[in-house]
Amino acid sequence: MSAALKLTDLSKTFPVGKRLFGAPKAGVKAVQPLSLTVEKGETLGIVGELGCGKSTLARMLVGLLPPTTGQIEIDGAPLDNADPATFGQKIQYVFQDPISSLNPRKTIRQIMDAPLRHLHGMDAKARTARTAEIFAAVNLREEFLDRYPHEFSGGQAQRIGIARALAAEARILILDEPVSALDVSVQAQVLNLLADLKKKFGLTYIFISHDLAVVEAVSDRVAVLYFGSVVEVGPADQVFAAPRHPYTKLLADSAPVVGRPLAAPEAKETELPDPLNPPLGCAFRARCPRATEVCGVAPPPLETHDDRVASACFYPY
Repeated sequence: MSAALKLTDLSKTFPVGKRLFGAPKAGVKAVQPLSLTVEKGETLGIVGELGCGKSTLARMLVGLLPPTTGQIEIDGAPLDNADPATFGQKIQYVFQDPISSLNPRKTIRQIMDAPLRHLHGMDAKARTARTAEIFAAVNLREEFLDRYPHEFSGGQAQRIGIARALAAEARILILDEPVSALDVSVQAQVLNLLADLKKKFGLTYIFISHDLAVVEAVSDRVAVLYFGSVVEVGPADQVFAAPRHPYTKLLADSAPVVGRPLAAPEAKETELPDPLNPPLGCAFRARCPRATEVCGVAPPPLETHDDRVASACFYPY
């Protein structure tokens, strides 16, 4: 396999307390420098609690946010100075809220026409044929094209959002919580659809979610984010079956399971560190039951183990 997407030392810092003149007073590091590789045809799941940097990372990947440092490569070509059209032809975003991501003033046909016209310069006949092909692939009727977004259910709207991403003919899709706003029964339908589309079009997925069960079901590998850093990465089944990092174990133990009583997780605190005053050493130290003085000296490196799982911890499980 060759790499479809490669991230090298990618980070994002948001300025805080801007001055009228001069540099800002401080900055919040939403994403610490991280490096990841996603192979062609792979689904990489990205998990972590609210505020860990998942959506910020996703927005950098599709060009909605400029990275502070680092480089993004797609098929070996860097996208540092790429124009929006180049981004759009290579990588697309499927939003969490399907209804609000669609322009309420335009029909579905107009929404579908936009990427075909602006990214590929197709004429009306070619756009009609391509739209019909995509709608058939996502199991939607062509009569829906002349309706408006508010006329659809959440599941139908998400299928339209997926169809819009496919219209750009991108081979990498960023799926940002794509089923979290849907009913459980509809979630299964959309996940099965995504699996079918991946095989049919040879797609590569970055699947972002806080739902561990969904991520485990759809992902080949998973990367766990905490406080903007990757703390564990490896094959999904291995990471969830035997977590190495204490934070991954905390997530796994905290996830509700049908038939199992809820139990309080083994952690000292429940809050993320202050982003304006980040702690020295390991960011998870204050919440970790295995932390020692060593953890407060320097952040642990991300090291690969024999089982192909890498974790950033001085005392992994």
